[in-house]
Amino acid sequence: MNYRPLGRTGMNVSEISFGAWAIGGSWGQVDDDVSMAALHKAVEEGVNFIDTADVYGDGRSERLVARLKRERPGDQIFVATKAGRRLNPHVADGYNYENLRAFVERSLQNLEMESLDLVQLHCPPSEVYDRPEVFDALDRLVQEGKIRYYGVSVEKVSEALKAIEYPNVQTVQIIFNIFRQKPAEMFFHSAAARHVGILARVPLASGLLTGKITPQTTFAADDHRNFNRYGQSFDVGETFSGVPLEAAFDAVDGLKPLVPHGATMAQFALRWILMFPAVTCAIPGAKRSDQVSDNCAAADLAPIDHSEMEATRVIYDTYVRAHVHPHW
Repeated sequence: MNYRPLGRTGMNVSEISFGAWAIGGSWGQVDDDVSMAALHKAVEEGVNFIDTADVYGDGRSERLVARLKRERPGDQIFVATKAGRRLNPHVADGYNYENLRAFVERSLQNLEMESLDLVQLHCPPSEVYDRPEVFDALDRLVQEGKIRYYGVSVEKVSEALKAIEYPNVQTVQIIFNIFRQKPAEMFFHSAAARHVGILARVPLASGLLTGKITPQTTFAADDHRNFNRYGQSFDVGETFSGVPLEAAFDAVDGLKPLVPHGATMAQFALRWILMFPAVTCAIPGAKRSDQVSDNCAAADLAPIDHSEMEATRVIYDTYVRAHVHPHW
């Protein structure tokens, strides 16, 4: 495993880290014992950074991460969580000091921590980024010792650019993968100039970039790839990166010849993300130990050569760009 600096935080984190949405829920059936095995496998593979949120399984994911830390007292494990999506309704006015403090205190309890390593606003409404008082509230929580650092998780590049204008935003979590290339074109340079860490989320486009999903694949009723396919429950860009499946399958077919011999498409897709120095880490999700091992092996792949990187861009331009570039 290789490690990269997380912005200005002083934390060096594994470039393949662990996204803990799936072990909380919304990805079909999960078993806590299987999830714990996956978490332990991640640490054994060199992962030292886990991304979760207070709404993943209504705290279930956070509590599993707390159990991991309790069971591995000798390992340094950095934990990022998120706050804001517990608001109902989820509106900008809810992003105030009182609510954020309550969310943070609940996460502190779930994670069994005295201070949270990193708290990220959880894809708030766009107008939040025009409210300095929200970031003043986060500064206050840092001063109180409840959180060490804070960042944002965003839907749109425009939100990311606005967020990093606030001097204490340390990280931006953004959807970035072969099917969502806009951040590299319009955001990474600005983030690097400010030494902001970038967490590449949805790195496998909800499984599309594993090459294992076919037109015949079905998903459980409680899997967001079923219930949010058209954005019924939250931003449609969270599911399959917002790419219509017909276009995605054509793009996947185009990518398959680029995958190195002996590697999986998922590994190739993760290695593609790591080709961008501005990225701190990719945070693929996993529910099973074998998925963790497959993801982590991407860090050992040889760099992708220029011609293959260019080929992925052409595939994006041909099949995907028109569907996603104008929206996020």
